[in-house]
Amino acid sequence: MPQYMLLLHEDPTGWAKLSPEEMQTAIEKYMAWAKKPINRGGKRLTEEPGKVIRHTPEGPRVTDGPYSETKEMMGGFYTIEAASYEEAVQLSMDHPHLEHGTIEVRQIFEM
Repeated sequence: MPQYMLLLHEDPTGWAKLSPEEMQTAIEKYMAWAKKPINRGGKRLTEEPGKVIRHTPEGPRVTDGPYSETKEMMGGFYTIEAASYEEAVQLSMDHPHLEHGTIEVRQIFEM
């Protein structure tokens, strides 16, 4: 069955605005969603913006994270199985991350 990555984008300052109770509720929602049988794995990323390495004629160039001009960053990812893009999107519509950011759905290339 095809696999899809759910790339979780967010404004990390939004999490800092949550009360401890709201944060606990959010964590519980993420943990419950992660237990769905379609889920094949996932990880939360650290809050640092990361580095991007680009090819240039002078050689590889390293810059700060891909979102240096925006407040949004990739906060984590999940890998799920779905029969089609449409099903992957539909299965993601109840993901709790939609309360805090956006989800980019990308199909994983099968070799």
